[in-house]
Amino acid sequence: MEPNSSLPQSSAPGSPGATVWGAASQITRFSRLWSLEVIAPIVVGLGALVLWEGGVRLFQLPPYLLPGPLLVLQTLVQEWPQLFPSLIVTLQITVAAFVGATVSGVLIAILFTQSKWIERSFFPYAVILQTMPVVAIAPLIIIWFKSNTFAALVVCAWIVALFPIISNTTLGLNSADHSLQNLFQLYGANRWQTLWHLRLPSALPYFLGGLRISGGLSLIGAVVAEFVAGTGGARSGIAYQILMSSYNLQIPRMFAALIMTTGLGVIIFVLLTLLSDRLLRHWHESALQREN
Repeated sequence: MEPNSSLPQSSAPGSPGATVWGAASQITRFSRLWSLEVIAPIVVGLGALVLWEGGVRLFQLPPYLLPGPLLVLQTLVQEWPQLFPSLIVTLQITVAAFVGATVSGVLIAILFTQSKWIERSFFPYAVILQTMPVVAIAPLIIIWFKSNTFAALVVCAWIVALFPIISNTTLGLNSADHSLQNLFQLYGANRWQTLWHLRLPSALPYFLGGLRISGGLSLIGAVVAEFVAGTGGARSGIAYQILMSSYNLQIPRMFAALIMTTGLGVIIFVLLTLLSDRLLRHWHESALQREN
């Protein structure tokens, strides 16, 4: 029987077929960039800004009550030299807390999955730590760290960001296929070999999901801790600039600082989403479905 000529044939690298296929892939990526999923939020955002500016002009609202987006943009450009260094300080606190939460959260999750008694004994306290308002305990943490305010702020943000890493990673480690676990035992794999070659790869999608949540919570925790600490001077964060602007009724400046904080949060989320897609692109169902 002759092979079916209608079946797709693979093309060697450098052949015309491979070139056409590469060009088609680039066109697909470009069309996806300008798809409805990207254009629709942009149109909605621009429409909201137009309505905002129009409402401010129509009702002649004073800037100390509600500034228009054009005034906020102008203020953002003017105050950038003062606001940007404060944003960098907040970013440093956020990154330090996020890295600490990631490392400690993964280690705690691995410890939980190695012993059910450890998980049952200590997981409730992780929940308590998550539900405890950081605003209430931040002053105590600042007192404990005395002159090292930066470390106190990092600890406050770390508390906020820790639980999603523990919860998601623990769930992922416990979700490894039981048939594969039995197969590993049949071949004589020890506990750490099973963890490295089976459980950790199975937990990767869950861990990356927790990572995206923890990234935003790290920023929120850093800003909340800065609000409570109220630190000024050269090492003041963006929250201090927001507080001072509100006290002085510099509402356009306050909005500009809020926009910078929001933009930083969006950048963190986008970077972590790109990292997740990069790691899951070729083998996990969630990423494969987005490619098709």
